[in-house]
Amino acid sequence: MRTLIKNIKELVQVERQPKLRVCGKDMAQMETVKNAYLIVEDDKIAAFGPMSELKEQTFDKEVDATGRMVLPSFCDSHTHLVYAGSREIEYIDKIRGLSYDEIAKRGGGILNSAKRVQEASEQQLYDDAMARLEQIIRFGTGAVEIKSGYGMTPEAELKMLRVIRRLKENSPLTIKSTLLGAHGIPMEYRGRQEKFVDLVIEQMIPQAAAEGLADYIDVFCDAGFFTVEDTERMLEAGARYGMRPKIHANEMACSGGIQCAVKYNALSCDHLEYTGEEEIQCLLGSETMPTVLPGAAFFLNMQHAPVRRMMEAGLPVAMASDYNPGSSPSGNMQLIVSFACVNYRMLSEEAINATTINSGYAMGVSNELGSIAVGKRANFYITTPIPTYEYLPYAYGENKVARTFLNGKEV
Repeated sequence: MRTLIKNIKELVQVERQPKLRVCGKDMAQMETVKNAYLIVEDDKIAAFGPMSELKEQTFDKEVDATGRMVLPSFCDSHTHLVYAGSREIEYIDKIRGLSYDEIAKRGGGILNSAKRVQEASEQQLYDDAMARLEQIIRFGTGAVEIKSGYGMTPEAELKMLRVIRRLKENSPLTIKSTLLGAHGIPMEYRGRQEKFVDLVIEQMIPQAAAEGLADYIDVFCDAGFFTVEDTERMLEAGARYGMRPKIHANEMACSGGIQCAVKYNALSCDHLEYTGEEEIQCLLGSETMPTVLPGAAFFLNMQHAPVRRMMEAGLPVAMASDYNPGSSPSGNMQLIVSFACVNYRMLSEEAINATTINSGYAMGVSNELGSIAVGKRANFYITTPIPTYEYLPYAYGENKVARTFLNGKEV
């Protein structure tokens, strides 16, 4: 199957020599081709360039993109989109002044979602999650990482991971799965959380590994959750089964989570509201991708991670949605691009790099996704008629995606 996308107003984020990630000042650089074509063969990008260089040839399908732009699909490297039910009542509690920690202590937050997941059937979780995947496709996402973490028992965590496996098998999205057994501390383990850590190590990790359910392992290493010592024990256990870490870190305080992520060669460390010079220096030279979750910071009205300082120091930065029912109930990555520009003072180019190539790196797929490059998988979207790519973050209230192609096929 050969497909031609022709008369593209601007083909955005092309790469002649593909990179795995973009760092520091290079995040402000982004190559485009105006009045362009894009050729897809089966599920791969075969060629691109200016229309003036397109040679006469035969295609199975032609798409005229006059007045429209083409961009690589978003890679959303941090979500919790397998869950049961919403938590809008807690949202009202937040408006009334209750803190995240206060809601959690009352049995809300993660514990609320855990109870619902434990009671839900696997089919219900699957159906609800598939509907969410279809929604994020319409907003331009082509790859997504999905965590467990709302199970909090071995049975429920495995149920979530099996749902993610079914989603992998049946969705056109590229999906990575992460075991987040240590997302919160169940009420019955309060005051003796080391026993819950034992449960994660002795049951959740081996059982998930035995069924091949998890690509990565994650821990919520932060104040009020799991300590560095807890985290190290679980990451070492995961490593014995070939699970590379991706860590929740420094959302509530300078927790040592960033240093722990670097020590254990985590693929990413995520949230990072509390990031100082010590943490930035620790990340420099590492293979760990700093990942910021603007939706959660917005929804919880938290301080912003020092993204500009990170980039000035030479770090790469990724951004993801944190799609979940409690602190970021949206998987719209176009909105994340807008937050990146408005709240974190990122240029449009920096925001696009953060939500495509760098977020692709943060989920281990930037070798095949996250930019327009020959040989990469053909995951891209065609916009509505827009004047410039800067319009993407500017027009935050509308969907700029008109048509989506995943694995070379329109979906």
